[in-house]
Amino acid sequence: MDGITPLLQPVAHALLQAQEEINDLMERFPDELLWNRPAGCAAPAFHLLHIAGVLDRLLCYAEGKTLTEEQLQYLKKESIPSDTTVKYLLNRFNDQVTITIERLKQFTGQDLTEHRGVGRAALPSTVIGLCTHAAEHTMRHTGQLLVTVRFINYKN
Repeated sequence: MDGITPLLQPVAHALLQAQEEINDLMERFPDELLWNRPAGCAAPAFHLLHIAGVLDRLLCYAEGKTLTEEQLQYLKKESIPSDTTVKYLLNRFNDQVTITIERLKQFTGQDLTEHRGVGRAALPSTVIGLCTHAAEHTMRHTGQLLVTVRFINYKN
């Protein structure tokens, strides 16, 4: 991808892969089933909200910033059922993937090993570690979303 250091290319490609899979999966998913939690699993709406939130938060840390009050409020609301739609959640997710890929372009490669603190405890990480975790965490929730949605569709 143009403008992204070769070391972060796998991160960008994983995000695009997740985006393609999630959009295909959710294309015809009914809004009324978004907060279903089969067998106590996380709801599809949670996964979509959480992926977008995690991408924003992890890139914030990679940039050496602390979370804003808005980001903290978003985190608190990720698992609270609300009146939302698949279209809204996909738009939010797709926008965040686009924003994240743009944010990846700011890292030149020379700054990837710079240390960053994560969270209130300032747990140690690096820029590349946070970017890689953003991709890994996205793919983890993509897999969970795939299974949950298929199960819900099977039962309905």
